Amino acid sequence: MQAASSPAQVRIAKVLFWVIPLLWIVNSVIARRAPGVITPHVLAFGRWTLAGVLLACMARRELWQHRQELRLHAARYLLLGACGMWICGAAVYFAGQSTSMMNISLIYAASPVMITLGSVLWLGESFSRRQALGVAAALAGVVHVVVQGEWLRLSALEFVAGDLWVVAAAAAWAAYSLLQKRWPSALGSTAQLAAICAGGVVVLLPFAAWELTHGEPVLGAQALWLVVVAALVPGIGSYWIYGWTQKVLGAGPVAMTMYLGPLYAAVVAWLLLDEALGMHHLVGGALILAGVALVMAGKKAAVGAGTD
Repeated sequence: MQAASSPAQVRIAKVLFWVIPLLWIVNSVIARRAPGVITPHVLAFGRWTLAGVLLACMARRELWQHRQELRLHAARYLLLGACGMWICGAAVYFAGQSTSMMNISLIYAASPVMITLGSVLWLGESFSRRQALGVAAALAGVVHVVVQGEWLRLSALEFVAGDLWVVAAAAAWAAYSLLQKRWPSALGSTAQLAAICAGGVVVLLPFAAWELTHGEPVLGAQALWLVVVAALVPGIGSYWIYGWTQKVLGAGPVAMTMYLGPLYAAVVAWLLLDEALGMHHLVGGALILAGVALVMAGKKAAVGAGTD
């Protein structure tokens, strides 16, 4: 059990909470540029190998001190790596080959709901009615943005094989978030992520090897650049911040960052790509922000008590 989070840590975590979706947007850009440049498993393998090496170098002393614990719980890190680095790392890339971004956004929006329910039922985290209302409002906001304010579009959605990849990714992310809270560790955030990366790389290795020997394209400079950016920004950056804020604020509240993705993407497209910002973005954004505010306002620091 970890020591209680201080009020300062809680304040910092609440600020970083809003940064996580910005880092995830970079991965969406990488996913769009990857086809024809690098295959999904090779990209995920390179991303987490590089990230793992960098993290292990930074936390080498701590990892060595806890080597007995790492050996004892090796299966845990393999499972966490499979959920967070393999399924979440490659499934969405495969999904994008056969399903629409609307379907991906809608299905992935179920992940915070799964995390919230799991944190209450499985982890025993408190969750008030006001926070439940916040979850519902944020989910409604995501749907409103995705369907561009025309809810009747939902009846016209058609689900294909790629949607199953998104379902798998959403479930895997929920499991990744909940299992880290379920299995307390003496490791700090950097060492913990390094260990999970190692597990993910082991799981990814055979799939990446198969793609390298049976598929196209041949790796080049652009592929290497995608691997480096993916490792540093949506890799080390987003996963480290997500893990640390989850320790401070809890699994349920931090899961709400996923609702901010569609809103952030719309704003970035408006600012950088000159894409129109419609009324559905404003209404949906208001619902998302209101929902997130309700959830975060209901999370108070437990000074003097353990938080793990």
